[in-house]
Amino acid sequence: MKLKDLEPQLLALTPAEKLQAIQLLAQSLANIYSGIEKTPGVCGGDACIAGTRIPVWVLVNARRLGMSESELLQDYPTLRVTDIANAWVYAEANAEEIERAIQENEEA
Repeated sequence: MKLKDLEPQLLALTPAEKLQAIQLLAQSLANIYSGIEKTPGVCGGDACIAGTRIPVWVLVNARRLGMSESELLQDYPTLRVTDIANAWVYAEANAEEIERAIQENEEA
């Protein structure tokens, strides 16, 4: 199916339905980040480094607390430099999600 085939149906949606469609599309795009995955039931569904249980928010918070990338690589021996780079890209693009996860976990 092509977008031009969907266009009349999309335009016929109510504003609320259009918002739902946009949210659905945005959620599907959230899974395109290389090396980052969200798995229901793993780390609360938070974005993690692929193949690990290391949430992106943990790395972001550690960096805020003064840890260097070298220290992160030393403390998390399964991480590679590319994993950390992917985490920073994801965190920048999903800043609100990461902030919320940090806040929720600080309160716990």
